[in-house]
Amino acid sequence: MMTLRTWEYLSGPSAWLFWPAIVTGVVVAGMCAWLSVIVVLKRLAFIGQGVSHAAFGGVGVAAMLGLFASTTATTSVSMGQFAVIAGFCLASALLIGKLSEKSGERATTDHADTAIGVILVGSMALGAVLLHVAQTRRMAAGVSWESVLFGQLLAVTWTDAAIAAGVTAVVSVALVVWRRPLMLTLFDRPVAEALGVRVKVMNLVLLALLAVATVSAMKLAGVVLATAMLTLPGAAALRWSRRMSAVMMLALVIGVMCVLGGVVLSFELDWPPGPAIVLVMVTVYFGARGTGARR
Repeated sequence: MMTLRTWEYLSGPSAWLFWPAIVTGVVVAGMCAWLSVIVVLKRLAFIGQGVSHAAFGGVGVAAMLGLFASTTATTSVSMGQFAVIAGFCLASALLIGKLSEKSGERATTDHADTAIGVILVGSMALGAVLLHVAQTRRMAAGVSWESVLFGQLLAVTWTDAAIAAGVTAVVSVALVVWRRPLMLTLFDRPVAEALGVRVKVMNLVLLALLAVATVSAMKLAGVVLATAMLTLPGAAALRWSRRMSAVMMLALVIGVMCVLGGVVLSFELDWPPGPAIVLVMVTVYFGARGTGARR
């Protein structure tokens, strides 16, 4: 139940500061929830973490380009930030995919994990250096370490909400259009290859979807915690059902409710919203482990 303090925030004179974040959170939660089922089933959690941390490198590049020079983000600046960070994440995701495929050909999964680790730490280091340089040159007044790592509720604008809605639409269409080849690749790679499915292409498509979803979730949950939104809803849903359609719907409900619950906690207890959302997701996951059997 929505309590008094939350109601005051959402109906008072400063409500316009919070509603864009809530709308964005619900939209992003739905998108990430669907992808999280695939991430868990295909065991891509570590790859997802690598892609999400690559966003930090993208923030550094955007800062050096002057896209964080102002504390007030216009529509063009917000879209520029998204384009640069998404481009960096996409390039990192495709590089991870290529390195993983090469490692797979040699049947050495340890090398794939190493490649992901290299991209992860390399992107974080590059982002840290570039962001430091940008701040030294007074080119990054509109960004802070804390907001990049853990998200910033008040930084979310209606432009961000519109971008998130657009990305969600693209991801949803992609999942519907490529549903059959993705499912075949996910559950039975040899059969998929025998039926002519381009498995490597499908893997790269999935990584690209993870990249744009990560950037959409970044302002809400931050670089560090975006991985949780791409893992925990699906992991919890898979504890309660074995039917794919039911799992997708459960993941959607879990993702959206956890975002709303985290936002309420942040209002009531004055917690940072990103970590609050993730803590709710973690609680739901452990609740699912305790009440549902692994399917």
